[in-house]
Amino acid sequence: MSKYDGEEILVVPRELFDGLGSFQGLTTETDHYIPTLLDPANNFFMDREAAEEDPAFKQIIPYSIFRFGDHYLHYVRGKSGGESRLHAQGSLGIGGHINPVDERNDPLGHATYVAGVAREIDEEIILPSQPRQRIVALLNDDSNPVGRVHLGVVHLFELESREAQAREDALSDLQFKSAEDLKGPLYDNLESWSRFCVDAVDEF
Repeated sequence: MSKYDGEEILVVPRELFDGLGSFQGLTTETDHYIPTLLDPANNFFMDREAAEEDPAFKQIIPYSIFRFGDHYLHYVRGKSGGESRLHAQGSLGIGGHINPVDERNDPLGHATYVAGVAREIDEEIILPSQPRQRIVALLNDDSNPVGRVHLGVVHLFELESREAQAREDALSDLQFKSAEDLKGPLYDNLESWSRFCVDAVDEF
């Protein structure tokens, strides 16, 4: 039996990403990538166990970060989290895979994607209200096995208060941290995607 219980996840071919212009790190040129990546002609659902080991495909991962003033929601990935290769690392990102349960009748594929973003956030944290959000960047890190099979889409949520609670044990020590702390003492323990976001936070 698959260790992922037969889960299917949204992917795009790596060659599509390369054709658009692959990059290492972070890009804010979202309009260049998003329409093509979310076009259902270019993406499909694939068995997760196979996708995790096949760099010929990129798993599309919404990576939502939450800002209140100049503070950002930060947590440490606990052992119960789904990606064992990221345990104990600091993170700013909430999110996960897009699954068939998120499918919507939408010709551009955006509704399915947006439904997946909302589901992942609702599963992991409690917010007092639905905050404003926008897509601000894409993330890619081909320097390690996790990054080679994932492509992140950064959503920035602007919060009106510090009220946020974790629903899962996988989000340990959830609290707001200043940009100064994230660029300083917390930086070295951040997972690579979060480091990319901290480096570019002034552009968001």
